[in-house]
Amino acid sequence: MEGNFRWVLVTAFAPVAWGTTYLVTHRYLPPDHPIWGGAFRALPAGLLLLLVRRRLPRGSWWWRSAVLGALNMGAFFALVYIAAQTLPSSVASTIMATSPVVMMAFAWAALSERPHAIRVLGALIGIGGVGLMLFDGGGAVRLTGVLASVTAMTMSSFGYVLAKKWSADVDVFSLTAWQLVAGGLVLLPAALAVEGAPPALDGPALLGFGYVTVVATAVAFAAWFTGLRHLGAGTVGLVGLLNPVTGVLLGTAVAGERLAAHQIAGVALVLGGIVLGQLRSTNRARSNKARSNKAGAVAARPATVKV
Repeated sequence: MEGNFRWVLVTAFAPVAWGTTYLVTHRYLPPDHPIWGGAFRALPAGLLLLLVRRRLPRGSWWWRSAVLGALNMGAFFALVYIAAQTLPSSVASTIMATSPVVMMAFAWAALSERPHAIRVLGALIGIGGVGLMLFDGGGAVRLTGVLASVTAMTMSSFGYVLAKKWSADVDVFSLTAWQLVAGGLVLLPAALAVEGAPPALDGPALLGFGYVTVVATAVAFAAWFTGLRHLGAGTVGLVGLLNPVTGVLLGTAVAGERLAAHQIAGVALVLGGIVLGQLRSTNRARSNKARSNKAGAVAARPATVKV
């Protein structure tokens, strides 16, 4: 149980860090350059991790890195931007919050990780909490935005499970670095074609990108893929629901406003769903430990010889 809790805490760093990027992006980063923003975020973060690990892909990992980089970083960042521009944030975030269920389905198909009822229930409670927390009843819902949001959520969920399936023989820093570099390289030509020359960056923008690149991308994605290495995909997906919770709490704190009653209830539901989803992992860990102790006791028992 203690081991699982440690990896849950490591994993939780990622969605909490991602939740802070909303505020940093709106306050400090240049507007109207989202694809350049994604490229500035992914490519330097990947190169930084490459400097730390100093390992290049080999063999099949060249094309695997390209696939994972496109799914988890490149196309994902672009689609999330489209969703943000065409949907109310409450709708986009609620759609993205369905990723734990989708990850469970992909993990069942690709990794034989059978989704358990208590974990699915936790995910559904968490999704309901996100919807309640962010509901404002306003804004037009466009089909383009819904499709972009659903595609981004599905692609990243599949990409995370695929990374877990493929990465048993690769260290987490290398795995993360290769994906970020590949994703950044996917975004560069798209940024040039759609947005033209890169935007000029002032001091606050450079500091903002520094934070987003190092903390909310390099370190956060390394923590996320570390969680996928040690925990089930469904468990990691549930922990990801801390992302919108962080965004709401941080935004409210900065604005000096109180949370509304429905927001408080939504936060409670999300946290309750995450905790509920961990019960299966805790029970399984206890069961495995009990079986291990029993097997050790049997092995240590002196043999008796019948005469």
